[in-house]
Order: sequence, then structure tokens, then C-alpha cells
Amino acid sequence: MSYSSLLVEIDSSGIAIVTINRPDKLNALNAEVIAELDDWFSKAASDPTVKGVILTGSGPKSFVAGADISRFKGLGAEEGQRFAAYGQQVFSKIEHLGKPVIAAVNGFALGGGSELALACHIRVASTNALFGQPEVNLGIIPGYGGTQRLPRVVGKGLATEIVLTGAMVNADRALAIGLVNHVFEPEGLMDGARKLMLLMVEKAPIAIKLTLEALQSSDLPLADGLRDEAALFGRACATEDFVEGVDAFLNKRKPEFKGR
Repeated sequence: MSYSSLLVEIDSSGIAIVTINRPDKLNALNAEVIAELDDWFSKAASDPTVKGVILTGSGPKSFVAGADISRFKGLGAEEGQRFAAYGQQVFSKIEHLGKPVIAAVNGFALGGGSELALACHIRVASTNALFGQPEVNLGIIPGYGGTQRLPRVVGKGLATEIVLTGAMVNADRALAIGLVNHVFEPEGLMDGARKLMLLMVEKAPIAIKLTLEALQSSDLPLADGLRDEAALFGRACATEDFVEGVDAFLNKRKPEFKGR
């Protein structure tokens, strides 16, 4: 399916490159972009040709510069809550895809753009990347998960500072505080993201999905997280891929995982 605001390519290894394509608007999120992300990620969850996703923005200036501010005019309490809830729903769909998602951040990742990157499992950035949650400058707060995911990634103290000051975080600082995993020169960003993704998509798909699910429990009390991990470990042991992985290891050969 073709989209107006997204470009999608799926290569032979199962890596989907999803590009938000509004460079003239610095790839700002509008209703159309959110709806198209909702549609594509809904389909990708059950698409066997998609093993992992790299999400990026078109052009060198911006990943996603934020929401389209013109959409905020006239929002009241109820409309604002619905606005935020739908964006949260779509971003949670990305987070719970069951397949690895890497945000390749080139340039601005502000407001909703930062929140979109936070919904991805891993973030990598170019040296010109700038992250931020500047909503306080508009008299509002982050609404697409910034107050919830950012503290889980960088800690509550740093997240509080970033959100309350609205200050931008450059690539070096983002790497130092764990907001991104790697920083690349702009021309090497997508290649770096792809090499990282290749290390994941060659693994057993069910094990990847269960691992991502187990990592979601890392925010629970330790006893609850350990209980969830044990249950997911048991589910992995019941797969054909587990049998194949063990046999391949013992016989010193490369496993051929089938996702079963």
C-alpha cells in the first residue's frame, strides 16, 4: 500500500525502512502522518516479510520536528485528551510491535518527534541530532508519552530537567545519558542502523518477540518481572526454533530459524 506521508522499503533481509516524508515541514506530525503510522504498524505486526523496522525522517535536517502546532489551536480539555490518547495509542503500537524498531534520528527530534523516538526500542543518531521536549514553551506538557518513557530511559532527574526547561539535547549529550545507543556521521547513519538491525533479524523471531515482551516487565517490581521472565522463557522452550538453536549449537552449524 502506498502512503502520502510515509515511504516504505523492505529489503531481502526483512528490514523495513519507514521514512516520514514531509521534509518541507521538517517531517512534523500531523493527523495524516499519525494515521499512516497507525495503519502501517498495524499491518507490519502480522507481516512475515517484516522482521525489523528502521524509522527515520526525510532529509538531513529533521527526524520529526514535533507536532504540527496549527493542530493545537482551539483544543479544549476533552479535545486535548483525545488528541493525546490517540497519539499514545499509535506510539504504543510501535513499542509493542513484537519486532525490533530502531529510530535513526537525523536532525531535530523535538516534542512528538522525541516521543516517537522514545517509543522505538533503540535510538541511534547522527552528529547533528537534537532532542527535546519543548512543550512547556507552548504552555502544555508532553502528550505522546514523553513524561512516561523519557524517565524510564534516562532516569527521573534528567528527564525532569529536560521536560521542565524545554532545552535541547545534542547527540553527544544524548549518548552520554543513554538516550541513544550510537552516534554516527550523517552520511553513515542509515548504514549504522542497518548493521545493528541485521544483528537482530537473523535471530529467532519468536525469541526476539518474547525478549521484547520480557523487557517491558523491567519497570515492574523485581519479583513480578522475574515471574514474567520465567513464564516467557518457558514459552520459548516450547518452540521449534529453540530445538533448532540448541541442535545447531551442539553441531557447530548456523541455525535456520523458521519462526515456529
